Amino acid sequence: MAQIGNFGSKITFETSDSKILNFSGFKKEVSSRWVDHEIVGKAPERQFLGPDNSKVTFNITLDARHGVRPRTTLKTIEKCVTNGTPYSLVIGGTKVGKYVMTQCSETWDEIMNKGELVRATCSVTLEEYS
Repeated sequence: MAQIGNFGSKITFETSDSKILNFSGFKKEVSSRWVDHEIVGKAPERQFLGPDNSKVTFNITLDARHGVRPRTTLKTIEKCVTNGTPYSLVIGGTKVGKYVMTQCSETWDEIMNKGELVRATCSVTLEEYS
């Protein structure tokens, strides 16, 4: 098994002969906070307030043919969004930061006989917890 990373103990991204659970389209946004002070007869003066919380987005493909249980994994992701618990995001053995999962959007790509979900795609948004 080759572990790619994890989101706390809730989701482990890995590849092996029996299981593939990884992500694609990883995007991290880093920004800062500013305020404009109005000055009569002049352009506003900008003041730096400090860094803002970073945001991470990525997509996860859940495929039963790759040893993943799509419905079970989607429920785990949904619970991460609704419980608001922060977890460490680790990629390649390096801690990216502590994040809360604030949003997920799921697409049920392939459903088989008796409603069995075979393949789903999930887009998740994490926001830095400080």
